[in-house]
Amino acid sequence: ISAIQNICSVPFTPVELHYSSNRVLFHVEDVAVANALRQVSRKIVAPDGYKVVILANPCLPPVTVQRELKPEEIEQLKVCMSKRYNGSQQALDLKNIHADSDLVAQNIDMVLNRRTCMQAVLQIIQDNIPELLSLNLSENKLYRLDDMADLPQKAPNLKILNLSHNQLKTDRELDKFKDGHELPPPITFDVETPTTLPPTKGSYFCSEGLKVLIGQFLQQYYAIYDSGDRQGLLDAYHDGACCSLSIPYAVQNPARSSLVEYFKSSRNVKKLKDPTMRFRLLKHTKLNVVAFLSELPKTQHDINSFVVDVCAQTVIFGLHISFASCRLCIVNDQLFIRKASNMEIRKAFVMPAPTPSSSPVPTLTAEQQEMLQNFSLQSGMNLEWSQKCLLDNDWDYTKAAHAYTQLKVSALLKIQSYIAYCIIIIIIIIIIIIIIIIIVIDTMTLYDTANKIDMLVFISQNCKSITSQAFRTV
Repeated sequence: ISAIQNICSVPFTPVELHYSSNRVLFHVEDVAVANALRQVSRKIVAPDGYKVVILANPCLPPVTVQRELKPEEIEQLKVCMSKRYNGSQQALDLKNIHADSDLVAQNIDMVLNRRTCMQAVLQIIQDNIPELLSLNLSENKLYRLDDMADLPQKAPNLKILNLSHNQLKTDRELDKFKDGHELPPPITFDVETPTTLPPTKGSYFCSEGLKVLIGQFLQQYYAIYDSGDRQGLLDAYHDGACCSLSIPYAVQNPARSSLVEYFKSSRNVKKLKDPTMRFRLLKHTKLNVVAFLSELPKTQHDINSFVVDVCAQTVIFGLHISFASCRLCIVNDQLFIRKASNMEIRKAFVMPAPTPSSSPVPTLTAEQQEMLQNFSLQSGMNLEWSQKCLLDNDWDYTKAAHAYTQLKVSALLKIQSYIAYCIIIIIIIIIIIIIIIIIVIDTMTLYDTANKIDMLVFISQNCKSITSQAFRTV
């Protein structure tokens, strides 16, 4: 404590200092001191060589500094509880008691999370209504039940307890006021109905094209993430991207947990109530996001264990612009981290065989896994074809890259030859069409000429006929 006080920027006096296992717990006065203590975390080395980790969480004032209720306040509380008591049903309704109009009018702050307030309520129940059968404590913002441990002794006949609409984190809080009597065994049928759980489903994509696009993106992303230098992830994020990290459950001893490196950056809003820290732990812009990811411990991901769900694909109707290089980018990155189960650890990095084979499939070493990830990233091929290329070249990276380049050049030449062939065919077809058009035009011209000649012959014959008739008349 002295070492912490010496380097802490804000002077403080620990309140209710006590030890729990290998941890030291104490209270401080305000948020400013708590934030200053967070800055001291990992700056002091303990005698055993470990750096001292300091965690600060908001809480209610400790018992030693909580004000005891005055006698007149207790009398006013009795009057309030008597109005809420139903004698015919032996039920006491203390729902949302902190907002009771009578108590508010007397400036009595009845917060049942405070030990003094809860003990006053339980003592009134024991002294005045020990026959109580039903107690309603809903909507009182209760997040722990430590102060209700004496409830079975205060109200031994209690049958109904309503704790709905509170802030309890787990049902284990109910263990704190058990009466010690074992429950009778449940009444069941002789023949139990077997329960079949639905099978676990794999990844879901809206279309096959989207599956290929997202698969390639994830392979490239985690190949860079696991490489040690995560600066290459800048291209994966939008300029205005945001990122947050959360550990979804509480750990009894964070200092000894395998996730200790992540606790200082955890933004679990169910645990973290300080709005300043919530905002500080939310990373904005892609530069801050990648800088934050670069500070996280080195990892190694098993691509084959990924389960990807595309919840929705939105098609925007309107102006469509085609880009030269169509790619994905991350706008909102929400990272949840938990410990892997024993089963997940055993199944990790086991390459599944695509088809049954008589020859055994060798398990890739860590070096081969890294080589496979890098080759897939550089070549743009998926893991299956990248592994096949490396296997065909005896895991010689340079030789495999040369073979891939030759195949790529050969494929480009074939494509160019095919394109040239198609162009020649198109030109020939166009020439044939032009020749046909010329022939049709010439045919139509000859037809018009023949018609004109026939007309001249007809006119000449008519002229001769008219002349002969004229001579006859004369």
